[in-house]
Amino acid sequence: MPTETSTDSSPGKKSSRSALGIIFLTVFIDLLGFGIVLPLLPRYAEHFQATGLQLSMLSASFSAMQFLFSPLWGRLSDRIGRRPVLIFGLASTAFFYLLFGLVTQWGVHGTILGLSPLTWLFITRSGAGISGATISTAQAYIADCTGKAERGKGMALIGAAFGMGFTFGPLLGAMFVSSDPQSTPTPLPAFAAASLSFMAFLAALFMLPESLPAADRINHLEATEIIPLSKRLTAVLAQPVILILLLTSFIATFAFSIFETTLSLLTERLGYSDRGNFFVFAVVGITLTLAQGLLVRRLLPRVGEVRMAVAGIVLMGLGLAGVAMSGLISQQTLLWIAMPVAVIGFAATTPSLQSLLSLSASKTEQGGTLGLGQSASALARICGPFLGFPLIEMNISSPYFASTLLLTLSLFIFLLIASRLPDSTGDRSAHAAH
Repeated sequence: MPTETSTDSSPGKKSSRSALGIIFLTVFIDLLGFGIVLPLLPRYAEHFQATGLQLSMLSASFSAMQFLFSPLWGRLSDRIGRRPVLIFGLASTAFFYLLFGLVTQWGVHGTILGLSPLTWLFITRSGAGISGATISTAQAYIADCTGKAERGKGMALIGAAFGMGFTFGPLLGAMFVSSDPQSTPTPLPAFAAASLSFMAFLAALFMLPESLPAADRINHLEATEIIPLSKRLTAVLAQPVILILLLTSFIATFAFSIFETTLSLLTERLGYSDRGNFFVFAVVGITLTLAQGLLVRRLLPRVGEVRMAVAGIVLMGLGLAGVAMSGLISQQTLLWIAMPVAVIGFAATTPSLQSLLSLSASKTEQGGTLGLGQSASALARICGPFLGFPLIEMNISSPYFASTLLLTLSLFIFLLIASRLPDSTGDRSAHAAH
């Protein structure tokens, strides 16, 4: 099997930087659209008379599709290359955002083709989840273009793209909505999101090179591997290190998902308008961008993935405990102090665990293993709304206290294998993948 430096067709250092810049650009533009639509979804669903259970299901539908399709796209990219999978995902995302806008526009007049607007919202979010499940392929693209020492920094690029999408997406979205709480949904934000995703599709189509040389691709894709998780889960059960990494990632993301999905309701109860809610999400995005794009990318090669993951989980727990207290005493100032701490913690945790997953997998299993990592995160985001919404109906602080307890559990689980993990500061040999 070729090593990371022995393949003649591997991109050189300069071309690798260029490819990373292009993948960052395409993911960022695509996530701008995601950042525009996400804060609108609960309010639009309420306008179309969604029940609490329907709201939870609608919020979870996007992540449910990512959970099912991330391993499929990742494993398929191991077979046919990263570029075609990424291009297809971007084109599909643009289509489903366009459909979301059309449903918003036509749904105010009643049913569309015999289906209720709420049903169409489920269709558009599920479709966007399928097409957006190619993030694991983008991670595999980065793994193709980086060595072990740079892997964590490369993975942080995806986090920075997420952060920038969450920053500028809500800011753009605020330009298209009214500050009047009684205003009806407008399709303009969704149309803007569709346009941005189409731009990302064009950028990838004309500028993105293939990162996986033909010599490093798997020779065939068995029919059983088309079924997400079916074969890979069996392999993972034989690799305890990867299994525990996936479990840690699941719990940490589950805790943060509870925070994400209930944040709009928390700000509403603290007296924020619709436009103010967009700005809160923008601050979350700014913090995530600066933390992953500047702080984490610089510190990760020095302190290593293991220490960074531990620090991130601890910070997330402390921050979410502060968010809980802000709701308990109805204090906006405390929210603005605690919220960035939680986001910085999440910014440190995610790329560290992703990099550890990549380092613990063989070269021919990068796409599939990272696809499982995305599925674990997606499953956590599926579960988050179903716990977060009922808890916040009971008490405004309950979701965040629950998240703090979950993070304590994830830290304990992670520490069980910390000494066996390889990271960029010292490649340990006692791990299950090799």
